[in-house]
Amino acid sequence: MAILGKLFDANKREVKSLAKLADKVLAKEEEYASFSDEQLQNKAEEFKEYIEEEKEKGRAVADILDDILVDAFATAREGAFRALGMKPYKVQVMGGIALHRGDIAEMRTGEGKTLTATMPVYLNALAGEGVHVVTVNEYLSKRDAEEMGVLYNYLGLSVGLNLNSMNSEEKRAAYNADITYSTNNELGFDYLRDNMVKSVEARVQRPLNYAIIDEVDSVLIDEARTPLIISGEGQESTSLYQVANAFVKTLKRAEEEDGSDGDYTLDVKTKAIQLSENGIDKAESYFGLKNLYDLKNVDLTHHINQALKANYTMALDVDYVVAEDGEILIVDQFTGRTMPGRRFSEGLHQAIEAKEGVAIQKESKTMATITFQNFFRMYKKLSGMTGTAKTEEEEFRNIYNMYVTTIPTNKPIVRIDAPDFIYSTMEAKFNAVAREVKECYDRGQPVLLGTVSIETSELVSRLLYKYGVPHKVLNAKQNESEAEIIKQAGQKGSITIATNMAGRGTDIKLGEGVRELGGLAVIGTERHESRRIDNQLRGRSGRQGDPGYSRFYLSLEDELMVRFGADRLQRLMGKTDDTPLESKMVSRSVESAQKRVEGNNYDARKQVLQYDDVLRKQREIMYAERNEVLENEVVTDIIDRMTEEAVEKTIKYATQTLEAHSEKEETEEIVKSLNEKFLGQCPIKEDEYSEVMSDEEIKQLALEKINNEYEQKRELLGDETMNSFERYILLNVIDDRWTDHIDQMDQLRKGIFLRSYGQIDPLREYKNEGHEMFEYMIDEIECEVVANLLRIKVERHEEIELKEEKTNLVTNDSKEHISRGPVRSASREEKKARIAERKQRIKELKAQKQKEAK
Repeated sequence: MAILGKLFDANKREVKSLAKLADKVLAKEEEYASFSDEQLQNKAEEFKEYIEEEKEKGRAVADILDDILVDAFATAREGAFRALGMKPYKVQVMGGIALHRGDIAEMRTGEGKTLTATMPVYLNALAGEGVHVVTVNEYLSKRDAEEMGVLYNYLGLSVGLNLNSMNSEEKRAAYNADITYSTNNELGFDYLRDNMVKSVEARVQRPLNYAIIDEVDSVLIDEARTPLIISGEGQESTSLYQVANAFVKTLKRAEEEDGSDGDYTLDVKTKAIQLSENGIDKAESYFGLKNLYDLKNVDLTHHINQALKANYTMALDVDYVVAEDGEILIVDQFTGRTMPGRRFSEGLHQAIEAKEGVAIQKESKTMATITFQNFFRMYKKLSGMTGTAKTEEEEFRNIYNMYVTTIPTNKPIVRIDAPDFIYSTMEAKFNAVAREVKECYDRGQPVLLGTVSIETSELVSRLLYKYGVPHKVLNAKQNESEAEIIKQAGQKGSITIATNMAGRGTDIKLGEGVRELGGLAVIGTERHESRRIDNQLRGRSGRQGDPGYSRFYLSLEDELMVRFGADRLQRLMGKTDDTPLESKMVSRSVESAQKRVEGNNYDARKQVLQYDDVLRKQREIMYAERNEVLENEVVTDIIDRMTEEAVEKTIKYATQTLEAHSEKEETEEIVKSLNEKFLGQCPIKEDEYSEVMSDEEIKQLALEKINNEYEQKRELLGDETMNSFERYILLNVIDDRWTDHIDQMDQLRKGIFLRSYGQIDPLREYKNEGHEMFEYMIDEIECEVVANLLRIKVERHEEIELKEEKTNLVTNDSKEHISRGPVRSASREEKKARIAERKQRIKELKAQKQKEAK
């Protein structure tokens, strides 16, 4: 099996291929070292000229970049040495090639991922289509843009930094640079906002070309369960949040599975919570109801369920913190950082506000949304780097079509990873942790203590003070200075308590004399539900061949252990509190539990993606339609298409819903519908149609009247003004209806899971109903656009002037005004000729635009 494993090890084959290419880059070292600064800096222009020449021959950009990879990497490597004093090692060159190929380079902590990225960034930026370097927070974006910007500027490329605090002009400038540093959140929100603007000039982003994601597992895995949402103000929050909160605080938890001895049941593994029979009786009594689950009480039931979640499954300083101004801030369970601007959905955030006694904010209305999965899949090429990705390779491959390549370390890892210590109680575990930290402190060995929550970090801190150990605490409550503190964590005698991911992306370098003491000691106070996070914590020690040590301390009362398998281990351990169990079997059991949780989380992310995929197709259609309106000054052909479809659908709908049976009644109903919807100012009169007319003939009659009316308005307003109105009305109607549709889809998604109780697949139902809602929205848009354009009322100059004298209104220079007034009538032949002339003008304008574009 070992021989077969070697034969079919895809990673080894890939590493071998990368090594061969890296050797070619390294072989150019002497040649490029002999270049003057000017020669090296001129390489960028040479490469750009070559790319343009090859593009003119019809070659794909990807193939052209492959041609110049060796020389471009050699240029970037020599440039890094001259500008930064660092020259990438062979393994870093290999990592850079993997990134250029659109894969994930798994490189251990301390292997220099930031420098590794400079080579593929330089190469891909030469094509002039923009490269995005994505980081998990703005501190890292700023740091890397400043530090690596020195190199890119030296090599003749521009660097932009995209921050949340910037205005549109500053963002546009950042995106127009060759290389743009940004956080994943800001990229996603800018994309959504760009598809809400009213003009092409207001956009900030260019088309999405190539992105390198730093800490790719954090961005594409950990954050993928939470979609990006732009919200507007919805309805006022009701007093039901306080009432429901007061009620659930009177309840007690049932210990029995049937809920007979309490008011609510809580499944610890899934965190599912609901009222028991006793609880339902209490609720009916408390609120004076006959049946809590009557349809009219659905709102109250929802508020009670959210209050239960807020009070009994959401913990202060674990899931959220209360800021000084009373704002509830969500804590990211993977990074331990707060997430300002984000709120729990479905009223849970308001329920937590009621629980904590702070001001309850308005409920929100979803205006635009996208998942990270669907956003990043829009890039032409996507790659990433991290220290831990192999455990999630299947997900990366299935969802993003990215392969994980494990790059060898520059120097062998000599860190000692000791087996886990397991205690029967939390108290015994934390005392043991404190004793070990005290021993390390007494001999001067630095310690990094990893915790899974803010609450735990504060508990450990209090305990260390009792043991007389001075230390620093890093958690989401003061993350501004965390990177600076983390940098110092390897100094002699330094003790740092940090949530597992605090300071991720910052290297811990060992102080003087620390190597002789065994390097940095990493102590984990609990296993995270993801193995990657544990590996990240371990990887903070033993960088670049440094010595190091790591061990995890667990207890049977830890959340992960309670959820999976603590009962079996309790029998193994017996009653002793202070004697730890050290067993490979236990470690395997813990890893098995983690795998199960990872599987559950993958399913959750997949489900979020499946539901967003329904919206993705709709989003692509709507954004494409919107872009067509934005990018064309003349949209009359879109109006003409919508007019025909709106009339056709109105006739079809009137025929389908008609209760009458005679041909006369049917024709009258169709004409009535058309007059009400579109032809208020120029209705089809009784003498203009007969009962024997076909649907097609009625349609042509209606279209002729609409075109005549429309042409009269265009004649009085002029082409330019009418074109502006067409675009304005199109965008407004599209945006209003799309925003309503997004919110309705959000409401549908929240309630669709109830269908599963009737043995119906919720996802299939969501797809079907979502499709029907989308079709209905398209019909609404078409009808509303046509109706609004026909409602434009045009005044003649004399009437405008008369009104101005009475009302002191100021009109524009041309005196073109929207209001009501008589218009000059024209003969049918004149009107037909003008319509034909207008269509010819539109054709000529479009032909001219296409010519200019070429």
